This record gives sequence, C-alpha cells and structure tokens, in this order.
Amino acid sequence: MIDVKHVIKQFGSSLVLNDINLTCDKGECIALIGPNGCGKTTLIKSILGIVIPTKGEIYFKQKSIKNDFAYRSAIGYMPQIGRYPDNMTIEQVIEMIKKIRNTDTILDNELIESFHLDKLFKKPMRTLSGGTMQKVSATIAFLFNPEVLILDEPTAGLDPLSAEILKSKIIKEKEKGKLILITSHILSELDDMISQLIFMQEGNIVFHKTLDQLKFDSGEEKISKAIARILKLQQHE
Repeated sequence: MIDVKHVIKQFGSSLVLNDINLTCDKGECIALIGPNGCGKTTLIKSILGIVIPTKGEIYFKQKSIKNDFAYRSAIGYMPQIGRYPDNMTIEQVIEMIKKIRNTDTILDNELIESFHLDKLFKKPMRTLSGGTMQKVSATIAFLFNPEVLILDEPTAGLDPLSAEILKSKIIKEKEKGKLILITSHILSELDDMISQLIFMQEGNIVFHKTLDQLKFDSGEEKISKAIARILKLQQHE
C-alpha cells in the first residue's frame, strides 16, 4: 500500500533520512520507534507529502505521490500537537474540516460519542486542556473513515480511560484491514495493538520485524525488553 524506495532527505548538510526502504501493507498496525531526532517525524511528513525527499520515491498503491495530492484523502493524520483556530469551537472546527474535505464518505462519529465530545461542542479551542485537544485530533483523524491512519504519539496527554478507548478503536480499525502507522515513546501501550515494529536511529532503519519475529529473535515478550535485546545483539555482531 505504501512503498518507500531509497528515500534520502537532507536539510543543508544534515542527513536526516539515509536511503530508507520500507513497505507497509493494509491490515498492519506498525509502530515507528526510535530516539528523538532519529528521522521518524521526517519520514511521516515525507509520506504525507509535507516534506519532499532529496532523493528517492514514495508510492501509494503503486503510484508515486510526487506532484499528487489526491492520495491524501485516503489518510487520516493525528499530529502529536494539534493546532486549531483559537476562537473556533470544537463543533466549528469539525464542521470546517468536513467542508474542506467535501466528501460523500459515511462519517465515523464513534470517537465523538466515546469521548463525549458532543457535550463540549460549544467550547472554544483556546479553553481546551491538552487531553481534550488530543481527543479532537483523534476524532478528526478517524472521522472520514480513511484507509490509512498515521498517528503521532496518539495517547500523549490522554487520561487512562480515554487512552484505552483510543487503543480499542485502533485495534478495531486494523481488524477492518486498514494500515495504521503509530509513533510512541510509551512502549508498554503498543503490546496489544501492533503487528510490526520499525526501529530507527540516526536516519536509518535498524530493523523492521513482525511482532512475533521480534519476540522470537529476542526471547522476550515485552516490546521494550525485546528492542533492548535486539539492539544489544546487533552491537555484538
């Protein structure tokens, strides 16, 4: 569904993505993990067409995304920090985005109901807590029933109950056959959701494994311990 082929990205003399090759298929929930500055955000923004690679190509359904914007309608994106007009209410923001998207797609209002956002519809965005802002961002990402979901630190700032609601929604959408890409620093929350894991470091993909393969290769059940064991084994090779 998404193929990244020999993608290099430089900002000035800084090499941020170093010959990245990657295939992400529908029905997978893939965690993109790595330290700050490893290139995760640049890779996500390249897939979204926000960042233009210095070299290489990115394909969506076997078609290059270069000079193509239509593919983005198939992607729901949840940024780590959502930025919305301060003076607009939650309801106005959602209605504005509906008009911008101008689609006949049957809308997915499940998160509006699960998060009880309808009770907060008249609140201006400037008055919202970080957690409520995350709920709005999550709702918008899922609203148009996209084929692909790209979620950047989706549970950051959410209370435990809301985080579980969102995790259940992610699992449900994966089971429908959607492709989901997640970045997260909270590795423990990924155990029940993901089917694959990509670990990046200094602009390189260190490994890309299925969850089962990661656990088998490391002999560990917990993702955090499995990653640490794999990295340690690779250092000794």
